[in-house]
Amino acid sequence: MKIAVSYENGRVFQHFGHTESFKLYEVADGKVLSASLLDTNGNGHGALVDRLKDAGVDTLICGGIGEGAKHMLSDADIRLYGGVSGEADRAVADFLKGKLKFDPEVSCSHHEESHCGGDACDKHGC
Repeated sequence: MKIAVSYENGRVFQHFGHTESFKLYEVADGKVLSASLLDTNGNGHGALVDRLKDAGVDTLICGGIGEGAKHMLSDADIRLYGGVSGEADRAVADFLKGKLKFDPEVSCSHHEESHCGGDACDKHGC
């Protein structure tokens, strides 16, 4: 299993489409075997999904994410655990223990709402 976490400064980055890197975790038998960083090269939503698929990712943990990206992940057979915050390593450890707190209905509508920006994004799950 390969898990990707939208990543910034050790924490789960809160906007999938703007993440500058993913932390990738290679997992077997419920344990992390290795971890590495994958730069996004400044790419947006669709290219990010392709980059994850090309890297062999089958599970994504992130903060906020829009509906379009959610559909692209589903089409790429990448399981999504959104609405997660906190330390990336802790999120993966919790996931492996079956204790990850996530929001299966997470959605970021910043593209349609002018109020989403800066701190407001964190409050709205973007």
